[in-house]
Amino acid sequence: MAHNPSPTAPITYADAGVNIDRANKTKKRIKYLAHKTFTRNVVSEIGGFGGMFSVDKEKWVNPVLVSSVDGVGTKLKIAFEMKTHHTIGADLVNHCVNDIAVQGATPLFFMDYLAAGKLEPEVAEKVVEGVAEACKHNGCALIGGETAEMPGFYPDGEYDLAGFIVGVVERERIINGKTVEVGDVILGLPSNGLHTNGYSLARKLLFEIAHYTPETYVNELKGKVGNELMRTHKSYWPVIKKLLSGECVAAMAHITGGGITENLPRVLPRGVAAVIELGSWPLPPLFEHMQKLGNVPKEEMLRTFNMGLGMLVVVPSKKFKKAQSVLERVGEKAYTVGRIVKGERKVMYT
Repeated sequence: MAHNPSPTAPITYADAGVNIDRANKTKKRIKYLAHKTFTRNVVSEIGGFGGMFSVDKEKWVNPVLVSSVDGVGTKLKIAFEMKTHHTIGADLVNHCVNDIAVQGATPLFFMDYLAAGKLEPEVAEKVVEGVAEACKHNGCALIGGETAEMPGFYPDGEYDLAGFIVGVVERERIINGKTVEVGDVILGLPSNGLHTNGYSLARKLLFEIAHYTPETYVNELKGKVGNELMRTHKSYWPVIKKLLSGECVAAMAHITGGGITENLPRVLPRGVAAVIELGSWPLPPLFEHMQKLGNVPKEEMLRTFNMGLGMLVVVPSKKFKKAQSVLERVGEKAYTVGRIVKGERKVMYT
């Protein structure tokens, strides 16, 4: 026998936990923030079904589009606890910018995805404000995105954040590592901290083993744990574009998940390997402290964290002095951390 439910009062989307009016108010503010990043190449308006962007025909002869997508990972857990949402947006954009910059690509436009169980307009605005400011800093336009309210899917007060970037590079100027050869020099550009990788291990070491809270002041770090962990992921694009214009780059590796160990081999051609000299750059106190807390093997640290180097640049030996000069002019500190030797796409440490 079929079960016929009793008549009930009309049910709305809001009764299911999704407040369309609140979402629309949030989107109006986000639209304003995005507009501040627009360039003359943006063809569409925020709110359409798709973002549109025009590539300058007179500027690019044989353009190749380069794209990347990523998230912020469990760094978000610390942002939730500290109620610090502005820098998370910059973390997302800068990570994606670095991913395409290593191939020589100029950032064109960015799109974000923000999902929460209950959309908090003030939080969403802070996140997108950080996204917009970072887009402006990197010279790319925020041309759209998605803000989703998903009741019951995310715990109260939590959200997820992801982003998608598109850039462009001339086909003959793509940086793909094919010209890397024995004798090339490896330069390391300092990181601001963990950036956006290794946070699951960092949280276990700092919060579960050491029983710190984000507000704990640690003498070895000369600061509070939360502040150290929330340092913004650095964008290397302002420096990279200067190195590219000086034709000083054979390959670049963004040191993200997998550390130096797994990221540097991704840009090496067959027949060569990399030797990295440990101790050739200063190890930030946070990494040293975490290693001691968990007696973490050195090899595990090197394949989990960036260890103080957020970007590695392989420079042809004959261009080394020029690269140094470029870096000095832009005020970027760099360390000579290794060299290219005969081998097969791996990293060796000395």
